[in-house]
Amino acid sequence: MSLSLFDLNGKTALITGATHGLGMAIAKGLAAAGAGIVINGRFPGKLEAALKEFSACGISATGYLFDVTDEKAVIDNLTRIEKEVAPIDILVNNAGIIKRIPMVEMEVEEFRQVIDIDLVGPFIMAKHLVRSMIARKSGGKIINMCSMMSELGRNTVSAYAAAKGGLKMLTRNMATEWASYNIQANGIGPGYFATAQTAPIRVDGHPFNEFIIHRTPAGRWGEPEELQGAAIFLASAASDFVNGHILYVDGGILATIGKPANE
Repeated sequence: MSLSLFDLNGKTALITGATHGLGMAIAKGLAAAGAGIVINGRFPGKLEAALKEFSACGISATGYLFDVTDEKAVIDNLTRIEKEVAPIDILVNNAGIIKRIPMVEMEVEEFRQVIDIDLVGPFIMAKHLVRSMIARKSGGKIINMCSMMSELGRNTVSAYAAAKGGLKMLTRNMATEWASYNIQANGIGPGYFATAQTAPIRVDGHPFNEFIIHRTPAGRWGEPEELQGAAIFLASAASDFVNGHILYVDGGILATIGKPANE
């Protein structure tokens, strides 16, 4: 086997919501494998700061400001990207939100907002981007950011779990409909990762921090860079016969029922 299977030189990747956190880490990993990087965001300040971060790391990234739930904006920006940068070979549907609210307290509009961004957004992005992939007859890779909540429930995340469970099945349907065009659609299901967003609950003594460390066979939180290998694999020729698969990067959580609290 040659490492050239994982070479992304000559490929262009669009990673949505890559202004921070896991999306940014994945973008950096794809860049290290040779891909040209395009990111999107909804907030000008965050997009500008992210592009500066990429530049400081020696990565030449291009950023576009649009909302993945706005179909017209998606169509317009995909056209711009293809004209101004290059046709997209790799789409990573990473943009998403979570609202931690008990179901009986959650407003319908709050539920719909999570579904719209986390599930409808990937549908809109993939639907319009895949047309270019099919027309170019060059194949393509779609990576949807799923979650352990694609498989499990947890208190206060009903909308997120519903969206991520839906995204798992949407991924499988993308694979079913587009495999004949040499387009692979797969998902990554992250476990619990050490990001700026989780920093407040990762302090020693915090109940949730203790729960995650105890619940994860690896005995720790994941580092964002540990998603890069999975992303490179699913974006590269190494996964050309992998389709409709969700690759869970979770330190082993989904492999076990857990262990008693006193162990």
